[in-house]
Amino acid sequence: MLTGPEKAVLMLLSLDENIAAPIVAELEDSDLRKLREVAAMMRAVPATAIDDVHREFVAKANEAIAVPRGGVTYLRRLAARSLGEARSQGIFVDAPKSAISQLATADVAALAGLLETEHPQLIAAILSQLDAARAARVLETLPVQLQMDTLARLGAITEVPAGLLEEVAQAIALELPPIEAEASMSVDGISRAAAMVRKLPKAQQAELLNGLTESLPEVAGEIRRAMFTFEDLKVLDARQLRMLLKEVQSDKLVLALKTAGEEVKSKIFGSMSSRAAELLKDDLAAMGGVRLVDVEAAQREIIETAMRLESEGTISLGGDSDAMV
Repeated sequence: MLTGPEKAVLMLLSLDENIAAPIVAELEDSDLRKLREVAAMMRAVPATAIDDVHREFVAKANEAIAVPRGGVTYLRRLAARSLGEARSQGIFVDAPKSAISQLATADVAALAGLLETEHPQLIAAILSQLDAARAARVLETLPVQLQMDTLARLGAITEVPAGLLEEVAQAIALELPPIEAEASMSVDGISRAAAMVRKLPKAQQAELLNGLTESLPEVAGEIRRAMFTFEDLKVLDARQLRMLLKEVQSDKLVLALKTAGEEVKSKIFGSMSSRAAELLKDDLAAMGGVRLVDVEAAQREIIETAMRLESEGTISLGGDSDAMV
C-alpha cells in the first residue's frame, strides 16, 4: 500500500503542469518538503500504482488525468511557477543529498560493521532501501542471530518513517544533517526479504530460513512463498520440468496455466510429448471462466512442489549461484 505522500507525488506527476501549479501553490512549505523527501527516495512502485491513484482520485473528484512525467525536477518547476524562484530554492535547491544513496554505494564490509551495533529494526529499514544483491551481501556479513532477527523484522515491515530512516542513514554515514520533514514510505518487506534471501548461497538460505522457521514460522513461510513465482519455472530445463510435472495433477496444471506467460507455457509444452502438449492445449482452450484466487492457488501448489523437489536435490530453480562473488 502506498502512503499518502507517495500517492500525492504520483498524483502531481500525472497532472498537466498548468493544472498542478495552482495545487502546489496551496501547499505549505512543510508539505512540499515532505513531498520532496518522498520523491527523492522513491525508486519504484507497483505497475498498477498510478492507475490505482487515478481511480481513487476520479472517485473523489471525477476529473481527467494526464500522463505522468518527471520527478523531483518536475515538482521543483511547479513550485517555482507557483511560489517564485526564491521560495522554491529554499525548498528544493539546498536540499541535502540523501544519505541512503551514500549507503547504497558504501563498502559492504564497512557498512555491515556499522550496522552490526544497530537494532535489527533499523538494520531492516536500511536494507529495505538497498539493492537486493548488496543487501544480501551486507546481511551475510552480520552474525547469524542478527541475520535472523533482521530478516524477521524486514518481513514484518510495510512502511518506514522516511525522516527517521534518513536520520539513521545520516548517523551511519556521518555526513548529512537530519531531514526536517517526516513522511512514511511504503515497503513490501516480504518481497524485499525474499529477493535478498535469493541472493544468498543455497546453504545459507536454508540455514537462515530454517532458523527463522523455529522462531517465526509464519514470516518464514511468507518469505519462502515469495521467493519464487510460477513464472520462475521457465529456468527449468525439459528434464527437470518433466520431473516436476510427474508430481502435479493435470487439472492443477491446466488451471495454473490459465494466466501464465507465453514463455512458461512454451517451456512446459516443450517438455512434453506432442500428443500430451496438444491435449493440454485443448484442455486449456476449453476451460471457461475461473476465479483468479483458484489460479493463484494452483500456481502456488506447483511452486511449493518445485521447492520441495529442489530441497531434495531433484531439480534446481537456479536464480543465484551457490557462492557469493
